[in-house]
Amino acid sequence: MKAIGFKKSLPITEKESFIEFETEKPTPAGYDLLVKIAAISVNPVDYKIRQNAAKDTVLEIPKIIGWDAVGTVEAVGDKVSLFKVGDEVWYAGDLTKQGSNSEFQLVDERIVGKKPKSLSFGDAAALPLTSLTAWELLFDRMNIEKEDANKSILVIGAAGGVGSIMIQLLKKLTKLNIIASASREETTAWLKELGANHVINHQNKLSEEIQKYKLPEPDYVVSLNGTDQHIDEIVKLIKPQGKFGFIDDPKQLNVMPFKRKAVSIHIELMFTRSLYQTEDIINQHHILNNISQMIDDKTIKTTVGIHLGKINVTNLRKAHALLESGKAKGKIVLEGF
Repeated sequence: MKAIGFKKSLPITEKESFIEFETEKPTPAGYDLLVKIAAISVNPVDYKIRQNAAKDTVLEIPKIIGWDAVGTVEAVGDKVSLFKVGDEVWYAGDLTKQGSNSEFQLVDERIVGKKPKSLSFGDAAALPLTSLTAWELLFDRMNIEKEDANKSILVIGAAGGVGSIMIQLLKKLTKLNIIASASREETTAWLKELGANHVINHQNKLSEEIQKYKLPEPDYVVSLNGTDQHIDEIVKLIKPQGKFGFIDDPKQLNVMPFKRKAVSIHIELMFTRSLYQTEDIINQHHILNNISQMIDDKTIKTTVGIHLGKINVTNLRKAHALLESGKAKGKIVLEGF
């Protein structure tokens, strides 16, 4: 089968940052599905792993990355009970296995959902990883009450992939007052279209923006990027006894300033359930099916920002360069080999 990977961690401008190669089609066993890949999307985790997985070595076998995929079940392992050959599926994958930048991929059925019937493969590929991340942070980690109408949430850096689905989930599944942050006119308009009640500028001091627009102290604060630079402002503006959650990788995080306000801290990593084969691993199957139903009911919509065309070396380099620039709006999708 055709695959795209790398043997050494190189800047995305380097020719060898991605290489195309042929490798054997894997065989499913146990809970594995063998999926024929139709479309993928690219996430920050892709470039972070590309930049670091082979920094000081040259790999003998190229590493295949990619953690968002939509495709068709080609074969199943002996323990599979949720899917059959021919089913159209979507998922965000598992860090312990080869990724989705290949014609075929193995994935545990318990972290796979049924693809939305109303979406094309490309439009569907934008959603699995970001939907799981947003859902788990809001409802599994921070335990946000869906019926609480008297509270506010601030989502910092909300115009990217996770934020674009998180704003929709908050709008459709909760009664919270939604405050989002962005820094450009186009991303501000995007967030208002998705359901944000207010949009503030995170280039300015967040506490001053909250005061400027006479917004309430948020009970919940979610930081999707730039946590390092915003942490002092988050401490200042969050409501006492509030909840703070984040998904990015601050170099260091001193939680002690939150003690005075008795704020709880919540970290989300979408891969934890598959990494540790947790007892509730099948929750990701259920979340993806819930999202799929919401899409088909037209409750929420795809968050595709850019469709770059075919899955190949050139387009993967373009996608990584765009993500590394920090200027992506919505998700970057590639489709077909």
